[in-house]
Amino acid sequence: MIEVKNLTKYYGKGESRFKVLDNINLKIAQGDFAVILGASGSGKSTLLNVLSGLEKADSGEVCLDGKDICSMSESERTKFRRDNVGFIFQQYYLLPNMNVDKNVRMGADLASNSDYRKIISAVGLDDKVKKYPGELSGGEQQRVAIARALAKKPTVLFLDEPTGALDEKTGRQVLDVITKLQSEQGFTMIMVTHNINIAEMANTVIKVSDGKIAEVYKNDVRKSAFEIGW
Repeated sequence: MIEVKNLTKYYGKGESRFKVLDNINLKIAQGDFAVILGASGSGKSTLLNVLSGLEKADSGEVCLDGKDICSMSESERTKFRRDNVGFIFQQYYLLPNMNVDKNVRMGADLASNSDYRKIISAVGLDDKVKKYPGELSGGEQQRVAIARALAKKPTVLFLDEPTGALDEKTGRQVLDVITKLQSEQGFTMIMVTHNINIAEMANTVIKVSDGKIAEVYKNDVRKSAFEIGW
């Protein structure tokens, strides 16, 4: 369970200081797939960063399984992220001098996970383990990033525009891989996206506007990556 209480975040100083998150209150259940929607500048990416411990709020609480990451020191938040959180971004952030196997093993080593090759297989890259990022397509690189994030066995997977740099066909394939793995492994998944159609795949949809929660609703019927519009 992720529980957010009275969360507020400012950027800037002095006269340029502005409130990017305004008294956010939110609950996300364990094993949920939540999508955060909002226009550019609405605060959705900042909310994701604060929920994941990448940024610290100015006030309020973000409790994951009863632990308030907002009250943690920088070193404590770093350890929290290492032990509990996986990240997938629009950019892949793979190490170009390491092959697929070694890139994924970086995540696995954080969790002493010797079975990480099962994740490589699950994302369909068995035949690419010796390839380097520069030898892979964009979709393949994103699947390596997915495998690396999941190889550390996170409690929560955070995704910031994971299909933003992909074409429609590849984007659908990547979303299909992610949602199938989430269903099989049961981790909580929180995704920020500009693509409102992806919200139809989620359990919970969170709409953010001007730093506030504008709406939260549940989907009675979830669509697959190949059923949604694009």
